[in-house]
Amino acid sequence: MKALILAAGYATRLYPLTKDYPKSLLAIGRRPIIEYIIDKLQAQEQIDEIIVVTNGKFIRCFREWKRSLKIKKRLTLIDDLTMDLDDRRGAIGDIDFVIRKKYNKDDLLVIGGDNLFDGGLKVFLNFAKSKKPHPVIGVFNIKNKLEARQYGVVKLDKNKRIVDFAEKPKAPKTSLVAMCLYYFPKGKLKLIREYLSNRNNKNDATGFYIDWVSKKEAVYGFIFDGRWYDIGHHKSYNEAKGKIF
Repeated sequence: MKALILAAGYATRLYPLTKDYPKSLLAIGRRPIIEYIIDKLQAQEQIDEIIVVTNGKFIRCFREWKRSLKIKKRLTLIDDLTMDLDDRRGAIGDIDFVIRKKYNKDDLLVIGGDNLFDGGLKVFLNFAKSKKPHPVIGVFNIKNKLEARQYGVVKLDKNKRIVDFAEKPKAPKTSLVAMCLYYFPKGKLKLIREYLSNRNNKNDATGFYIDWVSKKEAVYGFIFDGRWYDIGHHKSYNEAKGKIF
């Protein structure tokens, strides 16, 4: 299994902090956000390589960071060859870019480079294994439908299959939201190219893809407990800075 960390966004909502520095390398405590994610990935034996996709603007920052990183697993940096917000590939575009480079022969675990949450990934991956050959996403109950409007909102049946998904709906049906954590079995990776082949489909938020694929076939959601921070703006970053993970 390969693990892909999405870190190619331009994070304009966090300006000026991210004007010349990538969001995933911002510090929480004494460490960059991305290193907490890497800790979780390193603990999973089935993951044999960690891939970080970034952009042309920030690739040097990641190369410098990697030089001082102590890691047991293979870590590969990929430049998505974009330089600014206007030519960004978007999250789904970046996943497709990485898959087409050579990463299409293994199951793929995808995680946002701004995702901080309690607990490890073992239980999530065990759940995903039990649902093969179907995709599985990480879900968190924020217990507030008004706040849920900022996210991809998920409705699950008793078997944890997604029966409804809406990206940033005006009237959320639940307070369960997608965490930018996805398990894609290798046999389903081709669906991303199929999705992007329709130019009417959006390539930025991964939620649009999950909505699309969940209408084609079974997609399941695993509900995480504890804390979860989606570092998307100054408020969430400042809240997370004072926490221990």
